[in-house]
Amino acid sequence: MDPRLKKRLLWVAGGILAFFLILVISLLIFRVKLLEYAIARVTEKVESRYPVSFTVGKAEFTDLRSVVLSGITLVPHGRDTLFVTDSVNASISLRSIFKGRAVFRRLEVANGFITATRDSTGNNFSFLLKRDENAPVDTTRKTTRNYGRLLNNLIETAFDNVPDQVFFRNLNVSYVSTNRTIDVRMPYLTIDGGEIDSQVSIQVDTLKNNMRVHGAINPRSYVISASLFAFDEHGIKVPYVKSKFGGEITFDTLYVSLTDKSFKRDILTVKGAAMVNDLFVNHERLADEDIHVNEAAVDYSVSIGPDLYIIDSLTEVRVNKAKANIYASYQRGNPDIIDLKVKTGDVPANDFFESLPTGLFENLEGIKAEGLLKYKMSFHLNMDSVDAVRFDSDLDASKDFKIVEYGKTNLEKINRSFEHTVYEYGKPVRTFTVGPSNFFYTPIEEISPYLRNAILTAEDAYFYRHKGFHEEAFRQAIAKNIKERDFKRGGSTISMQLVKNVFLTRQKTVTRKVEEAIIVWLLENQRLVSKHRMFEVYLNIIEWGPEIYGAKDASRFYFGKQPSELSLAEAIFLTSIIPSPKRYRSSFDSAGNLRGYKAGYYRLIGGHMARRGLISQEEYDNLYPNVRLSGRARDIIVTDPDTTQVDERNFELETIDMLDF
Repeated sequence: MDPRLKKRLLWVAGGILAFFLILVISLLIFRVKLLEYAIARVTEKVESRYPVSFTVGKAEFTDLRSVVLSGITLVPHGRDTLFVTDSVNASISLRSIFKGRAVFRRLEVANGFITATRDSTGNNFSFLLKRDENAPVDTTRKTTRNYGRLLNNLIETAFDNVPDQVFFRNLNVSYVSTNRTIDVRMPYLTIDGGEIDSQVSIQVDTLKNNMRVHGAINPRSYVISASLFAFDEHGIKVPYVKSKFGGEITFDTLYVSLTDKSFKRDILTVKGAAMVNDLFVNHERLADEDIHVNEAAVDYSVSIGPDLYIIDSLTEVRVNKAKANIYASYQRGNPDIIDLKVKTGDVPANDFFESLPTGLFENLEGIKAEGLLKYKMSFHLNMDSVDAVRFDSDLDASKDFKIVEYGKTNLEKINRSFEHTVYEYGKPVRTFTVGPSNFFYTPIEEISPYLRNAILTAEDAYFYRHKGFHEEAFRQAIAKNIKERDFKRGGSTISMQLVKNVFLTRQKTVTRKVEEAIIVWLLENQRLVSKHRMFEVYLNIIEWGPEIYGAKDASRFYFGKQPSELSLAEAIFLTSIIPSPKRYRSSFDSAGNLRGYKAGYYRLIGGHMARRGLISQEEYDNLYPNVRLSGRARDIIVTDPDTTQVDERNFELETIDMLDF
């Protein structure tokens, strides 16, 4: 090599080495100043934004990149200390110090205390939730709020600030108010090599849970998973459920994960999974005993954008062995639009029944079945056209589907005489035999055609043609309930009413409709009971007044007649009180005459019966909204002396639109 070139290379290498030596020496000299500068900037930023005093008692380097901070406190002005910790040992990114902020690579915190308090004079934490009143208003932003962007920023901020190594010891978080105490104690929390491990004790008032947390995290990929499981045999009980809702939720293990995150075109999409084991739920509105799920899980894909919330159809929900894909979307705007779809593949029938949570569907517990089941449902609602709401629900069975064995309840019991118990508010009020041995039992052939046809017209015109469900009636019920913002109409068929009375009278819960629908489907689609028999049982058990059950009891109570002797007017009256039998007295005045508002109902039902050929035009023309009480009901209703004969023709029938059955 040329000696001159060699000499130049040595000079260059020596210059570079000297530069780095000077840089290291300068860094060692000025790093304390840089650290003090960074802490001062953080202190200034915190105290300028919030009414607090933020103090770092001491800060010093222990080696090139390691620093120890002690005596850290955050005290709101005029309030109790919110945060204090003995010491923080950290390995800091030197580059972050030059930027005026500290990014930790390794973090050790000992004896940290966060104490939130509230009393009659105020609290020491709400300042953190208030918006900066002096901040300029961004007039370029849309008025709609993108929660997807907010959540994305929160996720990225949280992950970006996770140190590679975390060692927390004796961390405590508490909240104390005049009526609530929450105490969280964490003896340790470690994050090392991507693994998370912790022990947590949470006490809410008198409820205490001891649990372990184990998981994994990859901050660079926004991936995290964690399992939360009970540290003792009592399980983990969810707080507030009893005090706020009167119920209890307990589980053994909870697993949650975030496996993918993307933010494109102003829409955040997150994917992951969740699973809970040995879940117990208790609430009187759900069931009258504990509901138990061995295992429930979801693989989710959720998207959030400007006024848009979507659960993607890739989302799969599993309860024990049964699986279903779910799609749901809510598009907020003018108008609001809601979509919901549920779809399953072929599910072995036995897996389906075994997967039903125990304690939830009492009559279906223990059923054994063969074959396959498949379900799909779709719902679409545009709030600008509620009447056009779409609802379709379909449960299909393979040709080889059959019930092999009944469990707690034999669904075919109504094919023969059986004991029927009437329940009110969950308590039995009367038991009687539905069969020939009961004096008040009446075969369907001995019940007036007027009554049979009036009930079918009013309650379920397509009873003999549908398979238990009338989707159009249910769709209309949904539309009416949405417009009324209340449950005004149920859309129940006679099949559904029969099942409710025979099998489900022990409880009135929000899940009863699901059990009701499954039983109706089994009865109708598997032809366990004939339509003729179902209607006969229905006519012999429905309520028509105070402890008045069945057509014969009702005919004798109101009119002193056999059910075969009822007139058209009497039949329509009895039909009119089926929805509210205990309010039968409101149909009459004190002289025993039907009140004028009944005229519209007579016109409606009589008109439909005439149009369908169930009565003649002459019978309809001679139909007047009046009946003459002559049974026990007269002694209860009539309080004025009967001094005049009422001319039924004086009742004026009001005109109303006919429903198109």
